[in-house]
Amino acid sequence: MPSSAAVDNPWFRRFNPSDFAPARIVIFPHAGGSASYYMDYANALAPYADVLAVQYPGRQNRFAEPTIDSVPELAEQVYQELRGWVDRPVVFFGHSMGAAVAFEVTRRFARDGLAGPERLFVSAGRAPSLPRDSAVHLMSDDGMLEEIVRLGGTDERILDAPALRELIIPALRADYTAIETYLAAPDAVVPQPITALVGETDANATVEQVAQWERHTTGGFSLRVFPGGHFYVAEQLDAVVRLLTAHLRG
Repeated sequence: MPSSAAVDNPWFRRFNPSDFAPARIVIFPHAGGSASYYMDYANALAPYADVLAVQYPGRQNRFAEPTIDSVPELAEQVYQELRGWVDRPVVFFGHSMGAAVAFEVTRRFARDGLAGPERLFVSAGRAPSLPRDSAVHLMSDDGMLEEIVRLGGTDERILDAPALRELIIPALRADYTAIETYLAAPDAVVPQPITALVGETDANATVEQVAQWERHTTGGFSLRVFPGGHFYVAEQLDAVVRLLTAHLRG
Protein backbone atom coordinates (compact mmCIF):
# COMPACT_ATOMS: atom_id res chain seq x y z
CA MET A 1 0.00 0.00 0.00
CA PRO A 2 1.37 3.46 -0.90
CA SER A 3 2.82 5.46 1.96
CA SER A 4 1.26 8.69 3.16
CA ALA A 5 4.34 10.67 2.17
CA ALA A 6 3.45 13.74 0.22
CA VAL A 7 4.75 11.87 -2.41
CA ASP A 8 7.58 9.53 -3.17
CA ASN A 9 6.44 9.10 -6.78
CA PRO A 10 7.15 12.20 -8.93
CA TRP A 11 4.07 11.49 -11.04
CA PHE A 12 1.72 12.40 -8.21
CA ARG A 13 1.30 15.08 -5.56
CA ARG A 14 -0.71 14.45 -2.40
CA PHE A 15 -1.29 17.84 -0.85
CA ASN A 16 -3.50 16.53 1.93
CA PRO A 17 -2.75 12.81 2.31
CA SER A 18 -5.37 10.55 3.84
CA ASP A 19 -4.60 6.86 4.14
CA PHE A 20 -7.99 6.29 5.77
CA ALA A 21 -10.32 8.06 3.33
CA PRO A 22 -12.84 5.63 1.81
CA ALA A 23 -12.06 6.64 -1.76
CA ARG A 24 -9.43 8.24 -3.97
CA ILE A 25 -9.71 10.92 -6.64
CA VAL A 26 -7.05 11.29 -9.32
CA ILE A 27 -6.91 14.73 -10.95
CA PHE A 28 -5.44 15.13 -14.44
CA PRO A 29 -4.41 18.75 -15.21
CA HIS A 30 -4.96 20.83 -18.34
CA ALA A 31 -2.36 21.67 -21.01
CA GLY A 32 0.39 23.73 -19.43
CA GLY A 33 -1.04 22.96 -16.00
CA SER A 34 0.59 21.48 -12.95
CA ALA A 35 -0.57 19.54 -9.92
CA SER A 36 -0.45 22.63 -7.70
CA TYR A 37 -3.18 24.35 -9.73
CA TYR A 38 -5.59 21.87 -8.14
CA MET A 39 -4.39 22.26 -4.55
CA ASP A 40 -7.64 23.97 -3.54
CA TYR A 41 -9.56 21.00 -4.93
CA ALA A 42 -7.35 18.59 -3.01
CA ASN A 43 -7.97 20.50 0.22
CA ALA A 44 -11.73 20.77 -0.34
CA LEU A 45 -12.05 17.06 -1.15
CA ALA A 46 -9.78 15.86 1.68
CA PRO A 47 -12.60 14.96 4.10
CA TYR A 48 -14.08 12.62 1.51
CA ALA A 49 -11.18 11.24 -0.52
CA ASP A 50 -7.44 10.91 -0.77
CA VAL A 51 -6.52 13.13 -3.72
CA LEU A 52 -3.70 12.43 -6.15
CA ALA A 53 -2.91 15.30 -8.52
CA VAL A 54 -0.96 14.08 -11.54
CA GLN A 55 2.28 15.93 -12.21
CA TYR A 56 3.28 15.70 -15.87
CA PRO A 57 7.03 15.84 -16.57
CA GLY A 58 8.72 19.10 -17.52
CA ARG A 59 7.25 21.37 -14.82
CA GLN A 60 7.67 22.33 -11.17
CA ASN A 61 9.44 19.51 -9.31
CA ARG A 62 9.86 17.67 -12.66
CA PHE A 63 11.28 20.64 -14.56
CA ALA A 64 14.52 18.85 -15.49
CA GLU A 65 12.73 15.86 -17.05
CA PRO A 66 11.94 15.55 -20.76
CA THR A 67 8.43 16.56 -21.73
CA ILE A 68 5.97 14.17 -23.44
CA ASP A 69 4.11 15.41 -26.51
CA SER A 70 1.74 12.48 -27.05
CA VAL A 71 -1.51 11.81 -25.16
CA PRO A 72 -1.24 8.00 -25.61
CA GLU A 73 2.38 7.95 -24.40
CA LEU A 74 1.57 10.20 -21.46
CA ALA A 75 -1.42 8.03 -20.56
CA GLU A 76 0.63 4.84 -20.74
CA GLN A 77 3.22 6.19 -18.33
CA VAL A 78 0.59 7.53 -15.91
CA TYR A 79 -1.21 4.18 -16.08
CA GLN A 80 1.92 2.21 -15.20
CA GLU A 81 2.55 4.44 -12.18
CA LEU A 82 -1.10 4.55 -11.10
CA ARG A 83 -1.65 0.79 -10.94
CA GLY A 84 -0.30 0.72 -7.39
CA TRP A 85 -2.80 3.33 -6.19
CA VAL A 86 -6.10 1.52 -6.82
CA ASP A 87 -6.26 -0.04 -3.35
CA ARG A 88 -9.64 1.62 -2.72
CA PRO A 89 -12.51 2.94 -4.91
CA VAL A 90 -11.11 5.47 -7.37
CA VAL A 91 -12.60 8.14 -9.61
CA PHE A 92 -10.80 10.19 -12.25
CA PHE A 93 -11.27 13.91 -12.88
CA GLY A 94 -9.59 15.36 -15.96
CA HIS A 95 -9.77 18.99 -17.07
CA SER A 96 -9.28 20.01 -20.73
CA MET A 97 -6.26 18.00 -21.98
CA GLY A 98 -6.52 16.09 -18.72
CA ALA A 99 -9.91 14.73 -19.82
CA ALA A 100 -8.27 13.00 -22.79
CA VAL A 101 -5.41 11.68 -20.65
CA ALA A 102 -7.84 10.37 -18.03
CA PHE A 103 -9.90 8.66 -20.75
CA GLU A 104 -6.82 6.96 -22.21
CA VAL A 105 -5.62 5.84 -18.78
CA THR A 106 -9.07 4.37 -18.15
CA ARG A 107 -8.87 2.50 -21.46
CA ARG A 108 -5.57 0.97 -20.40
CA PHE A 109 -7.06 -0.42 -17.20
CA ALA A 110 -9.78 -2.04 -19.32
CA ARG A 111 -7.22 -3.27 -21.85
CA ASP A 112 -5.37 -5.19 -19.16
CA GLY A 113 -8.49 -6.46 -17.42
CA LEU A 114 -7.82 -4.47 -14.27
CA ALA A 115 -10.24 -2.60 -12.05
CA GLY A 116 -9.94 1.05 -12.95
CA PRO A 117 -11.93 4.08 -11.85
CA GLU A 118 -15.55 3.71 -10.84
CA ARG A 119 -16.46 6.82 -12.81
CA LEU A 120 -14.76 9.21 -15.18
CA PHE A 121 -15.38 12.95 -14.78
CA VAL A 122 -14.31 14.82 -17.92
CA SER A 123 -14.21 18.60 -17.78
CA ALA A 124 -13.91 21.23 -20.54
CA GLY A 125 -12.65 18.72 -23.07
CA ARG A 126 -14.10 17.87 -26.46
CA ALA A 127 -15.16 14.28 -27.01
CA PRO A 128 -12.01 12.32 -27.86
CA SER A 129 -13.10 11.46 -31.41
CA LEU A 130 -13.64 15.11 -32.35
CA PRO A 131 -10.67 16.64 -34.17
CA ARG A 132 -9.10 19.80 -32.78
CA ASP A 133 -9.34 22.75 -35.15
CA SER A 134 -6.54 24.70 -33.48
CA ALA A 135 -2.76 24.71 -33.92
CA VAL A 136 -1.52 26.49 -30.81
CA HIS A 137 1.53 24.21 -30.69
CA LEU A 138 2.70 25.73 -34.00
CA MET A 139 2.45 29.32 -32.78
CA SER A 140 5.35 31.49 -31.74
CA ASP A 141 6.20 31.55 -28.04
CA ASP A 142 4.40 34.88 -27.67
CA GLY A 143 1.33 33.65 -29.52
CA MET A 144 1.13 30.49 -27.45
CA LEU A 145 1.42 32.39 -24.17
CA GLU A 146 -1.21 34.90 -25.27
CA GLU A 147 -3.55 32.01 -26.05
CA ILE A 148 -3.31 30.47 -22.59
CA VAL A 149 -3.85 33.88 -21.01
CA ARG A 150 -6.94 34.35 -23.24
CA LEU A 151 -8.39 31.06 -22.00
CA GLY A 152 -8.19 32.35 -18.45
CA GLY A 153 -6.09 29.76 -16.67
CA THR A 154 -2.89 31.79 -16.48
CA ASP A 155 -1.96 35.13 -14.97
CA GLU A 156 -1.30 37.65 -17.76
CA ARG A 157 1.75 38.95 -15.86
CA ILE A 158 3.59 35.92 -17.20
CA LEU A 159 3.82 37.73 -20.55
CA ASP A 160 6.17 40.25 -18.95
CA ALA A 161 8.28 37.77 -16.96
CA PRO A 162 11.05 36.44 -19.28
CA ALA A 163 12.50 33.99 -16.75
CA LEU A 164 9.12 32.45 -16.03
CA ARG A 165 8.24 32.29 -19.71
CA GLU A 166 11.38 30.29 -20.40
CA LEU A 167 10.44 27.82 -17.69
CA ILE A 168 6.94 27.04 -18.91
CA ILE A 169 7.24 27.20 -22.70
CA PRO A 170 8.70 23.68 -23.28
CA ALA A 171 5.99 21.96 -21.23
CA LEU A 172 3.29 24.15 -22.71
CA ARG A 173 4.32 23.39 -26.30
CA ALA A 174 4.56 19.67 -25.57
CA ASP A 175 1.10 19.64 -23.99
CA TYR A 176 -0.51 21.51 -26.86
CA THR A 177 1.23 19.23 -29.34
CA ALA A 178 -0.15 16.24 -27.43
CA ILE A 179 -3.77 17.38 -27.32
CA GLU A 180 -3.91 18.96 -30.78
CA THR A 181 -2.56 15.84 -32.47
CA TYR A 182 -4.70 13.44 -30.44
CA LEU A 183 -7.72 11.73 -31.94
CA ALA A 184 -9.46 8.62 -30.65
CA ALA A 185 -11.44 6.29 -32.88
CA PRO A 186 -15.22 6.90 -33.00
CA ASP A 187 -15.77 3.49 -31.39
CA ALA A 188 -13.28 3.99 -28.54
CA VAL A 189 -15.26 3.39 -25.36
CA VAL A 190 -14.80 2.71 -21.66
CA PRO A 191 -17.15 0.60 -19.52
CA GLN A 192 -17.28 3.16 -16.73
CA PRO A 193 -20.01 5.82 -16.56
CA ILE A 194 -18.89 9.26 -17.69
CA THR A 195 -19.97 12.58 -16.21
CA ALA A 196 -19.04 15.48 -18.48
CA LEU A 197 -18.68 19.01 -17.11
CA VAL A 198 -18.49 22.19 -19.17
CA GLY A 199 -18.65 25.95 -18.83
CA GLU A 200 -21.66 27.35 -20.68
CA THR A 201 -19.60 30.01 -22.50
CA ASP A 202 -16.56 27.83 -23.29
CA ALA A 203 -15.66 28.39 -26.94
CA ASN A 204 -12.72 25.98 -26.74
CA ALA A 205 -14.91 23.02 -25.78
CA THR A 206 -18.56 23.87 -26.38
CA VAL A 207 -21.51 22.24 -24.64
CA GLU A 208 -22.31 20.39 -27.88
CA GLN A 209 -18.74 19.12 -28.26
CA VAL A 210 -18.53 17.99 -24.64
CA ALA A 211 -21.93 16.29 -24.85
CA GLN A 212 -20.53 13.93 -27.47
CA TRP A 213 -18.57 12.10 -24.75
CA GLU A 214 -21.77 10.06 -24.48
CA ARG A 215 -20.59 8.07 -27.51
CA HIS A 216 -17.50 6.91 -25.63
CA THR A 217 -19.00 4.99 -22.73
CA THR A 218 -21.10 1.86 -22.35
CA GLY A 219 -21.73 2.63 -18.67
CA GLY A 220 -24.08 5.60 -18.72
CA PHE A 221 -23.63 9.32 -19.26
CA SER A 222 -24.60 12.62 -17.68
CA LEU A 223 -23.79 16.24 -18.55
CA ARG A 224 -23.46 19.17 -16.17
CA VAL A 225 -23.22 22.74 -17.42
CA PHE A 226 -21.74 25.45 -15.17
CA PRO A 227 -21.58 29.24 -15.46
CA GLY A 228 -18.28 30.38 -16.91
CA GLY A 229 -15.80 29.64 -19.64
CA HIS A 230 -12.95 27.19 -20.15
CA PHE A 231 -11.64 27.63 -16.61
CA TYR A 232 -15.00 27.62 -14.89
CA VAL A 233 -13.35 25.17 -12.44
CA ALA A 234 -11.64 28.08 -10.70
CA GLU A 235 -14.87 30.04 -10.19
CA GLN A 236 -17.15 27.05 -9.54
CA LEU A 237 -14.94 25.09 -7.16
CA ASP A 238 -17.65 24.65 -4.53
CA ALA A 239 -20.21 23.42 -7.05
CA VAL A 240 -17.78 20.96 -8.65
CA VAL A 241 -16.69 19.67 -5.25
CA ARG A 242 -20.36 19.13 -4.34
CA LEU A 243 -20.83 17.10 -7.51
CA LEU A 244 -17.78 14.94 -6.79
CA THR A 245 -18.60 14.39 -3.15
CA ALA A 246 -22.22 13.50 -3.99
CA HIS A 247 -20.83 10.63 -6.06
CA LEU A 248 -18.44 9.57 -3.31
CA ARG A 249 -21.20 9.56 -0.73
CA GLY A 250 -23.66 7.79 -2.80
